[in-house]
Amino acid sequence: MNPSTAWFLACRPKTLTVSLSPVLVGTAIGWHEAGHLLWLPLLAAALGAALIQIGTNLFNDVGDYLRGIDRPGRFGPRRATAEGWLTPAAVRVGAWISFALAFLCGVYLVVHAGWPIVVIGLCSLYAGWSYTGGPRPIAYGPFGEFFVLVFFGIVAVGGSHYLQVPAWSALALLAGSLLGLHAAAVITVNNYRDLDTDRDAGRRTLAVRLGRPATCRLYIAEMLLPYLLLALLAAPLGAYAALPLLTLPLALLLCRRFLGTPPGPAFNGILAATAAHQLGFAALLALAFIRP
Repeated sequence: MNPSTAWFLACRPKTLTVSLSPVLVGTAIGWHEAGHLLWLPLLAAALGAALIQIGTNLFNDVGDYLRGIDRPGRFGPRRATAEGWLTPAAVRVGAWISFALAFLCGVYLVVHAGWPIVVIGLCSLYAGWSYTGGPRPIAYGPFGEFFVLVFFGIVAVGGSHYLQVPAWSALALLAGSLLGLHAAAVITVNNYRDLDTDRDAGRRTLAVRLGRPATCRLYIAEMLLPYLLLALLAAPLGAYAALPLLTLPLALLLCRRFLGTPPGPAFNGILAATAAHQLGFAALLALAFIRP
């Protein structure tokens, strides 16, 4: 395979929107409150978030291969290290380069917004590495969904808002919870698909611990609970809080596909569609905040 194509696939482009959606919403809430938009912090935050996710994906790629989790013929999308497209050393270097570039974005953001961004940035980098790195990888235990809810939802939306308005906002934290639940649903799809192989390899993901019937209920809750929580945004947004409901038919369709599809490669399409659904929900939620 062409090296550029291998690197592109290793970055997992179909789910990169999971890191960009919270930046979009957090920025929109800041714009709503401040009445203006700071473009450079927005662009630096979006780039930094994407680089952290790319680095995390690359660490996951090489980490799962070295631990014997990923092998050719797996149900999930093909992985660069497992397929031999790239060497483990090269993928690990690529992961560290992604984190280094994210750190440089963070330097600018710290100059712009101060020490809270130092805390957010360092915690995000450490969490990204420890997701599949270190002696107790987060992805190998039952807290993967919780990790994503916190860092790709609450922290990302709250931090993006702080870059626009240097203050913490309960509204941003609530919106972050909504996006975080949808981001967690992406992880649930992945872990449900890989439940049997993860269990055989000794991974104790939440799906492995719950079993398939309960994991189905978990996915439905992660997909639909944000729509119920939209009612909490009615006071600040009025009728505009209902805009994300336009994506509800897609959410219901994805729940139906999840329940009706046998575990296997078909779940790769559900995975990508779940990430795309989160982006659509986020775009409409952002529009609700910045409407004329």
